[in-house]
Amino acid sequence: MAQRIDVKDLNIYYRDFLAVQDVSMSIEPRSVTAFIGPSGCGKSTFLRTLNRMHEVIPGARVEGTVEMEGVDLYGDDVDPVAVRRSIGMVFQRPNPFPTMSIRDNVLAGVKLNNKRISKSDADDMVESSLRGANLWNEVKDRLDKPGSGLSGGQQQRLCIARAIAVKPQVLLMDEPCSALDPISTLAIEDLIHELKKDYTIVIVTHNMQQAARVSDRTAFFNIAGTGKPGRLIEMNDTATIFSSPAEKATEDYVSGRFG
Repeated sequence: MAQRIDVKDLNIYYRDFLAVQDVSMSIEPRSVTAFIGPSGCGKSTFLRTLNRMHEVIPGARVEGTVEMEGVDLYGDDVDPVAVRRSIGMVFQRPNPFPTMSIRDNVLAGVKLNNKRISKSDADDMVESSLRGANLWNEVKDRLDKPGSGLSGGQQQRLCIARAIAVKPQVLLMDEPCSALDPISTLAIEDLIHELKKDYTIVIVTHNMQQAARVSDRTAFFNIAGTGKPGRLIEMNDTATIFSSPAEKATEDYVSGRFG
């Protein structure tokens, strides 16, 4: 189920502005890769290119290649909707559909893809997705209640359940805990550990301790100054990045000397 992603010589533009320059990396399946770096260095922009969310912004484009198991996701014959089905996204703030029930939130992506599904299959999918997001026991008796009635941490896990219901190969998470309290953050981190058994996970985080706790590999992005493009400075096993990075800028950032 989990898939490998290879990025080569990727440049990301907003019209004529080069936002992220010359990124190459490999993201291993069944692992957690964390992107760290100061605000404005292109972490989230780069994350969105991995499932072609970047190009929904007018004037946004990329040069270079993003391949999943050897298939160029930006190839002329590749459907961007199919890419986003294979590579799910969980956003910074929990965004369940407020007028939908918990059950309908889980099924939203499946229905959006025009998949006809029997009630029994839908029931199974709702339960398995909510179990996968460690939320089933908390909501199984109120599936018909609005998703917006859950706590912030529960809403974020509901969004994760919605993402995994369509059976993606990769899960992208853009600062999934930044709006959550410490207990909810711990629940999401525990969930990430569970999910990596079945998915390739990429997470953007400003929290150094979180990156150290949840990720197998860490990529450090930086920016030379206002108006300059973000760049990948260094990528390695997380333990190495935090204990003996190769670049001084990485060491300064993870030790809290800037950023």
